[in-house]
Amino acid sequence: MKTNRLEAFSDGVLAIIITIMVLELKVPEEATLEALIPKIPVFVSYIISFLYLGIYWNNHHHLFMITEKVNGKTLWANLHLLFWLSLIPFVTSWVGEHYITKVPLAFYGFVLLMSGIAYFILQATIIKHHDEDFALRKAIGKNLKGKLSLIIYALGILLSFVNHWLAIACYFFVAVMWIIPDKRIEKKY
Repeated sequence: MKTNRLEAFSDGVLAIIITIMVLELKVPEEATLEALIPKIPVFVSYIISFLYLGIYWNNHHHLFMITEKVNGKTLWANLHLLFWLSLIPFVTSWVGEHYITKVPLAFYGFVLLMSGIAYFILQATIIKHHDEDFALRKAIGKNLKGKLSLIIYALGILLSFVNHWLAIACYFFVAVMWIIPDKRIEKKY
């Protein structure tokens, strides 16, 4: 199978996820600058989550730019990724309202961790479906950046029970690591 239907479906799902997330932003009751201050954590969580969704969309695009064919396993691996990404609006809203509370912050990190694992599985499934000379296999290499991301997510989850600012820093650090599209794929393509 070609990749175009999978890409179009994924783009649509990501657009809906972002739309749901922005609809969760509620305007303050009052029309003053002071009324915005309590909304800052909600807005910051939205920005970070929007950044993550943008990173996943960008890297997903690069991933399928190089992918030559898909099979049923690839479709299911992609749905697995979209499932975890679809939980981002929920955890964004929860952590935005309770950013210094341990459980929402840990659950936010858990969804990020599972999204990272799902992306890792998707890459592995695609690589397995292609031959030994497949450019993605060479571009990914040992995937140290991907593995390091998973470790930092897990660390962030643990730190959410100790210090919420350190947990937030972990989640933000991974986003910064991935904000520039994966050059490994662009070089090979």
